Amino acid sequence: MRLFLVACLASLASGFMPAKTNDLARLAAPTIGREAFSFDEVHTHCSRTELNALLQNVDITEKYYPPQEKEIPKVLGGVKIGLRKLVVITGASSGLGLQCAKTLAKTGRYFVVMAVRDVEKGKRVAKENGFPDNSYTVMKLELASLQSVRDFVANLKAFKSARPLTHLICNAAVYKPTDPEPAWTDDGFEMSMGVNHFGHFLLVNLLLDDMSKAKGARVCIVGSITGNTNTVGGGLVYPRADLGKLQGFEKGARAPISMADGKPFFGAKAYKDSKVCNMMTVSELHRRYHEDTGIIFSSMYPGCIAETNLFREKRQWFRKLFPLFMKYVTGGYVGEEEAGERLAQVIDDPLCNKSGVYWSWNGGAQTVGRWSPDGKPRGAGGSGGEIFENEQSDAVRDLETAKKMWKLSREAVGLSKKEMYKGGKLEED
Repeated sequence: MRLFLVACLASLASGFMPAKTNDLARLAAPTIGREAFSFDEVHTHCSRTELNALLQNVDITEKYYPPQEKEIPKVLGGVKIGLRKLVVITGASSGLGLQCAKTLAKTGRYFVVMAVRDVEKGKRVAKENGFPDNSYTVMKLELASLQSVRDFVANLKAFKSARPLTHLICNAAVYKPTDPEPAWTDDGFEMSMGVNHFGHFLLVNLLLDDMSKAKGARVCIVGSITGNTNTVGGGLVYPRADLGKLQGFEKGARAPISMADGKPFFGAKAYKDSKVCNMMTVSELHRRYHEDTGIIFSSMYPGCIAETNLFREKRQWFRKLFPLFMKYVTGGYVGEEEAGERLAQVIDDPLCNKSGVYWSWNGGAQTVGRWSPDGKPRGAGGSGGEIFENEQSDAVRDLETAKKMWKLSREAVGLSKKEMYKGGKLEED
């Protein structure tokens, strides 16, 4: 059985390998915006910045957050919110975020701000999923742009007026395992790290001062077993997360630097590294700010949502076989609805009123599932089971690396001490 599992894991791991490309062909047709130029046209059409980027094999694309997409602030939200708790959920237009938003909205105790890239899609799926009227609003947030993060925070404060934000759920994520070359955010960060970590890092810090005024405030940043090397998915499935000595962060973490450790781009590892940073951020938020703010900081692993849009970049054969493998072999599978309920539990359940915790269910995926009388494997973080305080890997708990990650992340996103909680007085440097 063990040999069978190892063989299956090895086969699935191949699905995380980047697709092969012809580097010569790629270089012969660099991309600028949406148009392809030949080298004969480069001199005529490229600016110095664009030419330098081409020489570094960096594609310059259209902005993810162009000026015309800046949203007009909504106002008088306090009337709509009423006496309910106010919760912001990033990536709330699909998958885990959508199901969590629906769960909280239907309790009647929460007013949900759906922070999404596509506002019209957010409005549509909220109606399709039966969100109660006046239980939510949809606001623009493009985490691939630091300017959009700042604009979102300004718009949120205008909407809610003096009412403090009660809860923040950082759920949105980008996963590009098959890309042979990195994609870049508007600010020049590799996309997975830029959206999953840097965008959320800035968002949380810009909202801390406001949230400190709320009673029972909670912040949850969604983690992953893939960033925890003490799990099956994080320790046995290649590649493993490894921040190294943060050499890439030390160099500014911007193009052409694509990896936290400064090594060549590997899409699957970039995602895993970003999740390590997510969980480290929670630990640092707890260590630095919990006692002074009273905010509950936590992370969680919802189980393997094998059919989520997070895997939309995967090969077709992988998308068909992976849910079956997770459901019937490892036991790590969980449906979107149940996963959303788990994330909502971390925000809503009095049991989760403890800071600095990494929450999991049903064994936490530190082993493959054990077969139970109903014929389904149990104990691997999948469907069912009770919530418990899981253990993070030694790499995630590495305090010196976490401190360094925090400092370099603050520098990378341009977060001034003036923008931070209490003007940065609690910062250690």
